[in-house]
Order: sequence, then C-alpha cells, then structure tokens
Amino acid sequence: MRRNVVHIALMAGSVLMLAGCGIADSRSPVPEFMRAKAPEPPPLEAPPDVKMLLHEKLDSVFTAASHPTHVQVSPPRHDLRGPGWTACVKAEVTSVTGKPLGMQTYRIMIAEGVIQDRQRIEGEDTCAIESYEPV
Repeated sequence: MRRNVVHIALMAGSVLMLAGCGIADSRSPVPEFMRAKAPEPPPLEAPPDVKMLLHEKLDSVFTAASHPTHVQVSPPRHDLRGPGWTACVKAEVTSVTGKPLGMQTYRIMIAEGVIQDRQRIEGEDTCAIESYEPV
C-alpha cells in the first residue's frame, strides 16, 4: 500500500515537472532563445477595385429608394485593424418621401473583394479630406 502511494506521488511530481517544460509564448518573461516565435501577420490582399464593386453592388451602400446620384469614391486604404481595406463613398441621396437629403458620405469596409460593412461618417473623419473620383 505504501509503495503504491509513493509511486503515485512520484508520477504526479514527474508529470507536474514535465508540464512546465513547454515552450514559452512570445510575450513571456523568459530569455529570448526559450520563447516561441511570434506568428507571422496574415498576408495583405491586393487593393480592391472599389469602382467596380460599387458599380455592381451600389445597393450594399445606398438603398435603391434613396436614388443615389453623383456617386464618388476615394482610393482604398489598408484597414489598420485587419487584413481588409476601407474606402469612402459619397452621393447625393433623397429620403423616402422624396425630399433631397444632400450629400451623404459612408465609410465602407472591404474584405476578400466584398463590401462587408458600411458606416455613415459624422463630424471629424478622414473621409472629409479624401480625394474622390466619380464612379
């Protein structure tokens, strides 16, 4: 009985010691040679053709009922928060009742060649200083 308890205690101690022998991650406070290498960032995809995307899928930015006219787009910029791209789109739109709303500007997020999201810009935004080209 005592012999079994001693064997179990030795095996448990060995398992605990071996569990600590794993490779430390890239941010751990151990010497450089003991750290795992930091993962490579994902490759940057090619800049999308925003004009073509908007020509094909303008309804993903503006509703058809708003009758967007004078659509303009900025050059795509790499999104600093991920592997995708962002661009600014503006157009003259009308409300559902037919009243003109004026020029509305949206920031679109593009990933894998598809418009993933759009957000209306307000106040101080970099879209205000972008250069635009007609679609």
